[in-house]
Amino acid sequence: MTRTLRRPARPLVAIALLAAGAVLAIGLNAARGVTAQASGKPDVAKFQLFVNPKFANCLARYPGDPSRTPHADVTVQRGDLNDLLTLRVRNIKPGLAFDLFTVQRSSLLANGKVNPAFTTFGMAWYQSDVQADKNGNGTVRVRTILLDQIFGFDPDVSLQPTNTFELGFWFNNPNDAKACGFDPTKPTPFNGEHRAGPLAMISVPNAKTGLGPLCIDPDTSVTPARCNP
Repeated sequence: MTRTLRRPARPLVAIALLAAGAVLAIGLNAARGVTAQASGKPDVAKFQLFVNPKFANCLARYPGDPSRTPHADVTVQRGDLNDLLTLRVRNIKPGLAFDLFTVQRSSLLANGKVNPAFTTFGMAWYQSDVQADKNGNGTVRVRTILLDQIFGFDPDVSLQPTNTFELGFWFNNPNDAKACGFDPTKPTPFNGEHRAGPLAMISVPNAKTGLGPLCIDPDTSVTPARCNP
């Protein structure tokens, strides 16, 4: 004889607790949504990186082809505890490796042209490696504090809290930029060994605020503009 097994009925107390938990979860989610809306802060930033003109031919998979220039698209999604940055690159010379940093200043103007008054990138934070595949494409995801709040400080050198609202990546191997005039015997510090090549691509500041694209809630009531953390 085949016996049919029946799941024991749940006690009424357990059912009541489950229902109460569901109501509580809905209430918390609703409250979180109201808080996010009330803050008025944007939740997503989307922007592109610009090619460092001097090293464009060493970066590009199709040098001289204006229809297939190197592209780097960035999306940053605000989170409760940290943010998620997604970088996608294409039309890059296959196999090239890079190092991704957030920095205090860009070497380019808002229109993507070289800033003639540029001196240094200022504060810099190493975020990730970037690698172009055999097709010249690549994707990187970084989860950390980014939008409106990313900063560093160092009391040993009297450095006050300093934001790094610009994003860029550097040639990992100095020799990859040699053909474009870079001297490999004078590397930059932008990789783990502190022997990187030059800047490949970087974000540009906002034309009105002068702030990098990782600041999406600027305070323009002061000059220069600052970011609302």
